[in-house]
Amino acid sequence: MTAETSIVSRPAADDERPEVMRLLEASLGWDLAAGLAEYFDWKHLDNPFGRSPAWVALDGERIVGFRTFLRWEFEDRDRTVRRAVRAVDTATHPEYQGRGIFRLLTLAAVRQMTDEGVNFVFNTPNDKSRPGYLKMGWHQVGRPATSVRVRSPLGLARMLASRVPADRWPLPGAAGAPAIEILGDGRIDALLAALAPPQGLRTRRTREYLRWRYGFAPLGYRALTAGRDPAEGVAVFRVRRRGKAAEAALCEMLVPDGATGAARHLARAVARTTGADYVVRLGRATPVGGFLPLPRQGPILTWRALDTTADAPPALDEWQLSLGDVELL
Repeated sequence: MTAETSIVSRPAADDERPEVMRLLEASLGWDLAAGLAEYFDWKHLDNPFGRSPAWVALDGERIVGFRTFLRWEFEDRDRTVRRAVRAVDTATHPEYQGRGIFRLLTLAAVRQMTDEGVNFVFNTPNDKSRPGYLKMGWHQVGRPATSVRVRSPLGLARMLASRVPADRWPLPGAAGAPAIEILGDGRIDALLAALAPPQGLRTRRTREYLRWRYGFAPLGYRALTAGRDPAEGVAVFRVRRRGKAAEAALCEMLVPDGATGAARHLARAVARTTGADYVVRLGRATPVGGFLPLPRQGPILTWRALDTTADAPPALDEWQLSLGDVELL
């Protein structure tokens, strides 16, 4: 038996969390003292769509690999709920790199999620990991349209010079209010009921989902409302450093069906109140809010069927995604 074949996978157990966290620290550089243990719990334990299933790779009794999927739910044009998972955190101990652990754990995850009746898995892998996913049956859907509103010529120059990942943690600032304060208001239910019907696959938004997704305080999500009543419209955003630029990510624009004036007001308010060099969002550029196309930028969406309802992914224009749906977590 070779060293490679001695490594086995199985579902992770709750009491293995301390060892998993040490693995994440060793392999991904997570600084547990900086609050990343709490961040892990928020992401994988508190999700209203359900706890994240997770798997470990073992060499004997030693945990040498970890993989988890984040549960997600979409609704389609008919309001049918589609159960999905996002392929997110994966880690291999530095001493075990290149020994097939990523593939071993991912295929184990695919088998279990298929048995559970999950419809599909999606993610936005980087250029380094994407080929591995494609070899395991993922399909490349494409790059969702991205648009940008630039504050000034200096902001444009900073944006063009900042081709690096954004910081995990936000810049200090007081624009808007903490998102959880706005999204916890009971009147948000009226706003969600007034949204336009889905035009494709759209995250199933509930007040519970929004409070979870944008409620972890260290990530710095903020919100602005179109009026005194949150039911008139809400924009959710956060500001982070990306290289030399201050980037405002417009993660959600929630307005009643047909309320283009509210959307325009909110987009401009995010740009004005944050003082960011630019505001970026997913979606085609429109006159609303002064956004322009940002070609060949943004994440590339990939997909893999887990049931028999589709052999190929929905076309790119069948996905109704916000930046909050694909933002790296």
